[in-house]
Amino acid sequence: MKIAVINGPNLGLLGRREPAVYGHDSLASIQTSLTAHARALGVDITFFQSDVEGELVTAIGQTLGAADGLIINPAAYTHTSVAIRDAIAATGLPCVEVHLSNIYSREPFRHTSLTAPVCVGVISGLGAHGYELALDALVRRQTRAAKPVARRRAAAGKRQS
Repeated sequence: MKIAVINGPNLGLLGRREPAVYGHDSLASIQTSLTAHARALGVDITFFQSDVEGELVTAIGQTLGAADGLIINPAAYTHTSVAIRDAIAATGLPCVEVHLSNIYSREPFRHTSLTAPVCVGVISGLGAHGYELALDALVRRQTRAAKPVARRRAAAGKRQS
Protein backbone atom coordinates (compact mmCIF):
# COMPACT_ATOMS: atom_id res chain seq x y z
CA MET A 1 0.00 0.00 0.00
CA LYS A 2 1.21 3.50 -0.88
CA ILE A 3 0.00 6.66 0.84
CA ALA A 4 0.85 10.21 -0.22
CA VAL A 5 1.01 12.98 2.39
CA ILE A 6 0.57 16.51 1.05
CA ASN A 7 1.01 19.61 3.20
CA GLY A 8 0.02 23.14 2.30
CA PRO A 9 1.24 26.65 3.02
CA ASN A 10 3.30 27.61 6.05
CA LEU A 11 3.60 24.03 7.30
CA GLY A 12 7.31 24.18 6.50
CA LEU A 13 7.48 26.66 9.38
CA LEU A 14 6.11 24.23 11.96
CA GLY A 15 7.94 24.24 15.27
CA ARG A 16 8.70 27.94 14.87
CA ARG A 17 5.33 29.28 13.76
CA GLU A 18 2.84 29.94 16.54
CA PRO A 19 3.81 26.92 18.67
CA ALA A 20 0.92 27.65 21.05
CA VAL A 21 -1.45 26.93 18.14
CA TYR A 22 0.46 24.39 16.02
CA GLY A 23 2.77 22.72 18.53
CA HIS A 24 6.53 22.40 18.74
CA ASP A 25 7.00 19.58 16.22
CA SER A 26 8.68 20.51 12.95
CA LEU A 27 7.36 19.16 9.67
CA ALA A 28 10.55 17.08 9.41
CA SER A 29 9.94 15.49 12.82
CA ILE A 30 6.31 14.75 11.90
CA GLN A 31 7.50 13.11 8.69
CA THR A 32 10.12 11.05 10.54
CA SER A 33 7.55 9.82 13.05
CA LEU A 34 4.96 9.09 10.36
CA THR A 35 7.53 7.22 8.26
CA ALA A 36 8.32 4.96 11.22
CA HIS A 37 4.60 4.39 11.83
CA ALA A 38 4.06 3.60 8.14
CA ARG A 39 6.98 1.17 8.12
CA ALA A 40 5.47 -0.66 11.12
CA LEU A 41 2.22 -0.97 9.14
CA GLY A 42 4.00 -2.14 5.99
CA VAL A 43 3.04 1.02 4.08
CA ASP A 44 5.12 3.05 1.65
CA ILE A 45 4.70 6.76 2.24
CA THR A 46 5.69 9.87 0.30
CA PHE A 47 5.67 13.52 1.34
CA PHE A 48 5.16 16.80 -0.45
CA GLN A 49 4.85 20.35 0.91
CA SER A 50 4.34 23.61 -0.90
CA ASP A 51 3.15 27.11 -0.18
CA VAL A 52 1.94 27.37 -3.81
CA GLU A 53 -1.62 26.33 -4.61
CA GLY A 54 -0.85 25.23 -8.18
CA GLU A 55 2.01 23.02 -7.02
CA LEU A 56 -0.32 21.36 -4.51
CA VAL A 57 -2.90 20.74 -7.25
CA THR A 58 -0.21 19.18 -9.46
CA ALA A 59 1.07 16.99 -6.60
CA ILE A 60 -2.46 15.78 -5.85
CA GLY A 61 -2.97 14.91 -9.51
CA GLN A 62 0.28 12.95 -9.55
CA THR A 63 -1.05 10.63 -6.85
CA LEU A 64 -3.44 9.08 -9.37
CA GLY A 65 -2.00 5.67 -10.21
CA ALA A 66 0.90 6.21 -7.80
CA ALA A 67 -0.88 5.99 -4.43
CA ASP A 68 -3.71 4.09 -2.78
CA GLY A 69 -4.72 6.95 -0.53
CA LEU A 70 -4.01 10.52 0.39
CA ILE A 71 -3.49 12.45 3.61
CA ILE A 72 -3.75 16.18 3.13
CA ASN A 73 -3.31 19.20 5.32
CA PRO A 74 -4.35 21.96 2.95
CA ALA A 75 -3.72 24.53 5.72
CA ALA A 76 -5.17 27.94 4.80
CA TYR A 77 -6.25 26.60 1.39
CA THR A 78 -8.79 24.45 3.26
CA HIS A 79 -11.07 27.46 3.40
CA THR A 80 -10.43 28.97 -0.02
CA SER A 81 -9.31 26.48 -2.68
CA VAL A 82 -11.85 25.05 -5.07
CA ALA A 83 -8.88 23.90 -7.18
CA ILE A 84 -7.49 21.70 -4.39
CA ARG A 85 -10.99 20.37 -3.66
CA ASP A 86 -11.48 19.50 -7.33
CA ALA A 87 -8.04 17.86 -7.58
CA ILE A 88 -8.81 15.60 -4.61
CA ALA A 89 -12.16 14.65 -6.12
CA ALA A 90 -10.58 13.99 -9.53
CA THR A 91 -8.20 11.38 -8.12
CA GLY A 92 -11.01 9.27 -6.71
CA LEU A 93 -8.62 8.25 -3.94
CA PRO A 94 -9.71 7.99 -0.33
CA CYS A 95 -8.39 11.11 1.37
CA VAL A 96 -8.21 12.15 5.00
CA GLU A 97 -7.93 15.86 5.78
CA VAL A 98 -5.72 16.68 8.77
CA HIS A 99 -5.36 19.87 10.80
CA LEU A 100 -2.98 20.25 13.72
CA SER A 101 -5.20 22.80 15.44
CA ASN A 102 -8.92 22.51 16.06
CA ILE A 103 -10.20 24.66 13.21
CA TYR A 104 -13.65 24.77 14.83
CA SER A 105 -12.35 26.48 17.98
CA ARG A 106 -10.63 29.21 16.01
CA GLU A 107 -11.81 32.18 13.95
CA PRO A 108 -15.18 31.71 12.23
CA PHE A 109 -13.65 31.86 8.72
CA ARG A 110 -11.73 28.66 9.55
CA HIS A 111 -14.92 26.72 10.33
CA THR A 112 -15.68 26.05 6.67
CA SER A 113 -13.65 23.47 4.77
CA LEU A 114 -14.06 23.35 1.00
CA THR A 115 -12.00 20.15 0.87
CA ALA A 116 -13.74 18.11 3.60
CA PRO A 117 -16.74 17.10 1.45
CA VAL A 118 -14.44 15.17 -0.93
CA CYS A 119 -12.54 13.47 1.90
CA VAL A 120 -13.51 10.28 3.73
CA GLY A 121 -12.74 11.96 7.05
CA VAL A 122 -11.30 14.96 8.84
CA ILE A 123 -9.00 14.92 11.87
CA SER A 124 -8.67 18.28 13.56
CA GLY A 125 -7.07 19.47 16.77
CA LEU A 126 -4.97 16.44 17.73
CA GLY A 127 -1.62 17.88 16.72
CA ALA A 128 0.95 15.75 14.96
CA HIS A 129 -0.82 12.60 16.18
CA GLY A 130 -3.59 13.40 13.70
CA TYR A 131 -1.33 12.28 10.84
CA GLU A 132 -0.86 8.85 12.41
CA LEU A 133 -4.59 8.53 12.99
CA ALA A 134 -5.20 9.46 9.35
CA LEU A 135 -2.72 6.81 8.21
CA ASP A 136 -4.35 4.20 10.46
CA ALA A 137 -7.77 5.10 9.05
CA LEU A 138 -6.64 4.78 5.44
CA VAL A 139 -4.86 1.47 6.06
CA ARG A 140 -7.91 0.08 7.82
CA ARG A 141 -10.21 1.31 5.04
CA GLN A 142 -8.05 -0.15 2.28
CA THR A 143 -7.54 -3.43 4.14
CA ARG A 144 -11.29 -3.83 4.66
CA ALA A 145 -11.94 -3.02 1.01
CA ALA A 146 -9.41 -5.65 -0.10
CA LYS A 147 -10.83 -8.46 2.06
CA PRO A 148 -14.12 -8.91 0.15
CA VAL A 149 -12.20 -8.93 -3.14
CA ALA A 150 -9.83 -11.61 -1.81
CA ARG A 151 -12.79 -13.68 -0.55
CA ARG A 152 -14.54 -13.41 -3.95
CA ARG A 153 -11.35 -14.48 -5.75
CA ALA A 154 -10.88 -17.41 -3.37
CA ALA A 155 -14.50 -18.48 -3.85
CA ALA A 156 -14.19 -18.20 -7.62
CA GLY A 157 -11.04 -20.34 -7.51
CA LYS A 158 -12.86 -23.04 -5.50
CA ARG A 159 -15.75 -23.08 -8.00
CA GLN A 160 -13.32 -23.62 -10.88
CA SER A 161 -11.61 -26.55 -9.14
